[in-house]
Amino acid sequence: MNEGRSRSAVSKDGGQPRSWYEIVTHALLREPKNREELTDLLREAQQRSLLDFDALSMIEGVMEVSEMQVRDIMIPRTQMAVVNYEHSPEKFLPLIIESAHSRFPVIGDNRDEVIGILLAKDMLAYFVKKEQENFNIREILRPAVFVPESKRLNVLLKEFRASRNHMAIVVDEYGGIAGLVTIEDVLEQIVGDIEDEHDVEDDMYIIKHTDTRYTVKALTTIEEFNEVFSEKFSSDEFDTIGGLLTHQFGRMPKRGEFATIGPYHFKVLRADSRRVYLFQLTLQAEDKEEQQRSADVA
Repeated sequence: MNEGRSRSAVSKDGGQPRSWYEIVTHALLREPKNREELTDLLREAQQRSLLDFDALSMIEGVMEVSEMQVRDIMIPRTQMAVVNYEHSPEKFLPLIIESAHSRFPVIGDNRDEVIGILLAKDMLAYFVKKEQENFNIREILRPAVFVPESKRLNVLLKEFRASRNHMAIVVDEYGGIAGLVTIEDVLEQIVGDIEDEHDVEDDMYIIKHTDTRYTVKALTTIEEFNEVFSEKFSSDEFDTIGGLLTHQFGRMPKRGEFATIGPYHFKVLRADSRRVYLFQLTLQAEDKEEQQRSADVA
């Protein structure tokens, strides 16, 4: 049995280790009946050192991206760094410099009126030519791309590649602006966090999308979670929400898996074979209200 397994890890022509592509192909030839069995085969290959952690994580990411939607990773509208088309460069340039983003939605009277995308590099001509008096932001705007919250990430990534766009504005079912998503956000679901020289440590651990839907980082402390949701989870055994939920699962959870604690319904958005990174939290409002009423009665 062991001898057979050893042969599966080497090439036919010289005993050299197979590439990860050959390993995946070999796994597929074993005809897994579903995606879960395929994932188990790949994790087994990793445990036998046929795949490293990073390769396994990326393969899992590719598979999970096809099941995730834009709403799972988008930046909410309240956190978008936007430029008002009526403002002069002197007024919005500090925002561009401070945020260090490369693209900015340009809005009209409010955030539901996105009229285009401003590329920071297009402002270079403003400094070179020094045409302050003749500056018209509409002349340098790029068209905005709009996508629904429900669009699958693999479809969005394909559209990004075809159109060469790097940012899309996300709209809800009523046509209002729900947020934005970038190609980097999608790629991070596959390769992990992508940091550049402008990235800083993000202190936003709980992101509110609606009154009942949040994105929660696994590193969110129990104390912060309790403060935001007026909860009383104990921090004696676990310091973070990730630790609490890993204990709830009884093992390292996989992407797409669910766990419920009281009125809190958690879905794993990002995880690999070593750790969990991100959850989607759906708050069952009625259960929360009933829980509060019971506490009041007690």
